[in-house]
Amino acid sequence: MPKEISAGAVVFRKEGGQPFYLLLHYPSGSRVKREYWDFPKGHIEKGETEIETVKREVQEETGVKDLMLLNGFKETISYMFQAQGQKIFKTVVFFLGETRLKDVKISQEHLAYIWLPFDKALLKLKFPNAKKLLKKANNLIFSLPQ
Repeated sequence: MPKEISAGAVVFRKEGGQPFYLLLHYPSGSRVKREYWDFPKGHIEKGETEIETVKREVQEETGVKDLMLLNGFKETISYMFQAQGQKIFKTVVFFLGETRLKDVKISQEHLAYIWLPFDKALLKLKFPNAKKLLKKANNLIFSLPQ
C-alpha cells in the first residue's frame, strides 16, 4: 500500500486576546468527493524537515511568512483514502503556529479561507481528527502565560 507523509499547522492569530483559527476550503477532486475545510498542509519534500515543510506549505498556501511555531505542540494523525482506485495510507504531522497577519492570499489549491473563533471553527471542520487537533491546540493556547 502506498504511503504519503505530510506536515501542516493549526494557524491562529489573536484578536482582543482571543485566538482565531485559519481554515482553508479544499475543493472536491480525485482524492475527496466533497469540498471540506481544514488546516494548511502539504507533502514533505526530499531533504526537507517537518518544520521546513510546515513553513513552506503555510507560506505557499496562505502567503503567511511570519509563522511562529509554538513549543509543546506536535501531533500526528493518520488515515487512509482512495485515489485512482488505490488505497493510500497518509500520515500528517501538525504543529501550532501563530501569525499577526489577518489578510491571507490563498493559492489556487484552495477555494477560500476563513478566520474563526474556536467554537465556530470546530463546527466548520469535517473530520474528527481535525476537530481533535483544534481542541488540543486551543487547550495549549489557553494554558500559556498571557
